[in-house]
Amino acid sequence: MSLNHQLDQLPEPDPQEVAEWLASVDGAVGAVGPQRTGRLLQRVVDHARQVGVPLPPQSVTPYVNTIPTSAEPAYPGDEAMEARITAWNRWNAAVMVTRGNERGGLGGHMATYASAAWLYEVGFQHFFKGKDADGSGDQLYIQGHASPGVYARAFLEGRLNETELDRFRMEAGGGGLPSYPHPRRLPWLWEFPTVSMGLGPLSAIYQARFNRYLHHRGIKDTSHSHVWAFLGDGEMDEPESMAALALAVREELDNLTFVVNCNLQRLDGPVRGNFKIMQELEARFRATGWNVVKVPWGVEWDGLLAADADGLLLNALDTLPDGQLQTFAARDGAYIRERLFTGALAGLARPYSDEDLARIVGTSRGGHEPRKIHAAYRAALDHRGAPTVVMVQTVKGWTLGPGFESRNANHQMKKLSGKEFRVMRDLLALPIPDARLGEDLVPYAHPGADSEEVAYLQEHRRALGGPAPARRVVARPLPAPADKPFAALAKGSGNQAIATTTAFVRLAKDLMREKETGPRWVPVVPDEARTFGMESLFPSAGIYSPKGQTYEPVDRDQLLYYKESTNGQILNEGITEAGSLASFTAAATSYATHGEPMIPFYIFYSMFGWQRTADQFWALADQLGRGFVVGATAGRTTMTGEGLQHADGHSHLIASTNPACLPYDPAFAYEVGVIVREGLRRMHGEAPEDVFYYLTVYNETKIQPPMPQAEGIEAGILRGLYRYRPAAAAAADVPRLQLVASGTAIHWILRAQELLATDWHVAADVWSAPSWTLLRREAMEAEAQGRTPYVTGALAEAPGPVVAVSDWMRAVPDQIAPWVPQQWTSMGTDGFGLSDSRDNVRRHFGVDAESIVVHTLRTLAARGDVEPDVPELAARHYGLTGKE
Repeated sequence: MSLNHQLDQLPEPDPQEVAEWLASVDGAVGAVGPQRTGRLLQRVVDHARQVGVPLPPQSVTPYVNTIPTSAEPAYPGDEAMEARITAWNRWNAAVMVTRGNERGGLGGHMATYASAAWLYEVGFQHFFKGKDADGSGDQLYIQGHASPGVYARAFLEGRLNETELDRFRMEAGGGGLPSYPHPRRLPWLWEFPTVSMGLGPLSAIYQARFNRYLHHRGIKDTSHSHVWAFLGDGEMDEPESMAALALAVREELDNLTFVVNCNLQRLDGPVRGNFKIMQELEARFRATGWNVVKVPWGVEWDGLLAADADGLLLNALDTLPDGQLQTFAARDGAYIRERLFTGALAGLARPYSDEDLARIVGTSRGGHEPRKIHAAYRAALDHRGAPTVVMVQTVKGWTLGPGFESRNANHQMKKLSGKEFRVMRDLLALPIPDARLGEDLVPYAHPGADSEEVAYLQEHRRALGGPAPARRVVARPLPAPADKPFAALAKGSGNQAIATTTAFVRLAKDLMREKETGPRWVPVVPDEARTFGMESLFPSAGIYSPKGQTYEPVDRDQLLYYKESTNGQILNEGITEAGSLASFTAAATSYATHGEPMIPFYIFYSMFGWQRTADQFWALADQLGRGFVVGATAGRTTMTGEGLQHADGHSHLIASTNPACLPYDPAFAYEVGVIVREGLRRMHGEAPEDVFYYLTVYNETKIQPPMPQAEGIEAGILRGLYRYRPAAAAAADVPRLQLVASGTAIHWILRAQELLATDWHVAADVWSAPSWTLLRREAMEAEAQGRTPYVTGALAEAPGPVVAVSDWMRAVPDQIAPWVPQQWTSMGTDGFGLSDSRDNVRRHFGVDAESIVVHTLRTLAARGDVEPDVPELAARHYGLTGKE
């Protein structure tokens, strides 16, 4: 529907006035043509906005700089000096990658930093605050492929030496530089892992929001911290890149700036060969409400644009596809004149030589001029009430030579030849003699520790609060919580049946009341708090909102009403697992980013957490996050009414692949308490570890027993295995076996234990296995060290075969099979889930108590421990004929 049809629905008090305005537009088109009329109308609209006329946002502006040269603020630095500093960094970044490939074919990327060098240098010299600045300094999300440039700058600063540069991508044995920003591999430099495309922008938004959260809750003054995210234009195709744009506007995150390097190329070719990526992104950001600053052109374009009285060149630029603009950067002026300045535009180019046109149209891009970048960054910081995206056009591979610049293959080009380095040296005017370029490996270059360049660089960094990027951790252990909340779970639930989900929520609620550590808990929920029984936290803890609560909630007269608050503790993120995990990551790494240890717990449908966001969990581990991840409504058979897509039988298998994750599948409430208590000690005690916990909890209500008083129960819970209920005393000739389960399956094997004893005179010990994965990891470590694994020793004296049962696919318990000394067999829920009652679905998968009994008897019959006909008698007895 057009806007005219929409306006037809509204009363019009003066139709004649409308007709006169429309006639004026018609007259202008007839007199000066549509291009000129468009420019006139644009000026009218711009003026109307300036005087306060409320108009809908304009989605796309002309393909020129948002800030004209005449409006640029004075540049605060010595441009010549900064050009020399940038030249050294360009050189050493290219040398580092080339040397690595000459010696070992290590790969690396040169073209991204070459195009974006000034985007970083202007920031490092004049904007990016270090850790010693007010608050926590700025948070920098560096584009992953630009890492060589950051290493080169650290070398110039004296934070890295030549030996370390020569260990780029050589991390085995320690002392090497990781290929991309990896905090786990280089924790003193990198704060944020960003090379998983799309996760950087998503994480940056939630980091900026978490900064506000800390400030509003009075935990840390972050009002001077700014989040900068450097992104590639091709990276913006990732759904995660654009997923949270609305959140940033809704919460007015003017502490956030995206810098999108529009070098028009992705890994294989143009980002938008037939279209215009900068205009497309502008429309999407503006439509969401972001402040947009575009920097496509360098200052040399000013003369051409000033002479474009009729707007013909502007119209041509608006319609020129990016693929052609990329080609202009690699061709000569004659080609540009023939393809662009034709017809009515020919006269515009006549005053310029072919060399001028090649320089202006081909390579004069805003991203290669510090004044343009400085003006854009200044505008971003000065803007209030919304985040800013700065879109800067560059040439990919800029200064690496004509064989490199703007070529489709330059992302895969890993080294320069000696001849190409000479061309680069001359272009950058670096004082490197030819004699040094004759070496087998091209040398690094440095102006000297007491040079003017280094002094200038270090002076500017001191003024901005120290080096950046930088990661700093100051030990700040949290006091251990009181015993009372854990003692309550250890006592069991008496006659009340409760789910382990409920047990965890009650524990969290009690811990959030702790005087010292309570405020540091950060509940993160993807709009499922009521599903997980967390609504009791709403009025007491509050849901964080920077607006507070501007409405009266519909349930205000109820005890557990929906309460939003500026100092609310709960982060209720809406229906977004990706956003929730980004929030969790910001909280889980606050101990380093802000020097404020927080205790986040992120609770979600177990099916939708790891499966949807496993890459983010890897980034969480890379960023050394600490916290509790809680997979609620866990297992394949406990949420059966919801059906296949809600039935999780594999998240523990995915979690097991993450070395920083400590996965647990607790069976009882007391196990939950023991695990959480140990997690607080390991993550926030005197010797904190960079790990996070994954707990799966269930919505199935059961009587929660008290914790057994036998020696070693807590240690067994934490290590992953302990004997929960031995078999009742039986005659020596009674067949024996061991039943092992985790999570809700413990109840199936407890029932099976009873049936085996009463119906078939078989004695079974019942074991709880809270963590199959930790048992496996310890066993592999023990095997490598030549000692007996814990699981082997724990089961060593246990008679009979071992039958493992879980609500997960069999591959989960099968992790420990190689180290179990007895005959091993497992039962699980392999395959797709389905909708039905719990009993019917468990019978379908063959994991209910009766199926376990039949399976166990068949195992014993195969060993000769029971008569061969017993299993089939049992199957008929339980109505399982033809089933396991």
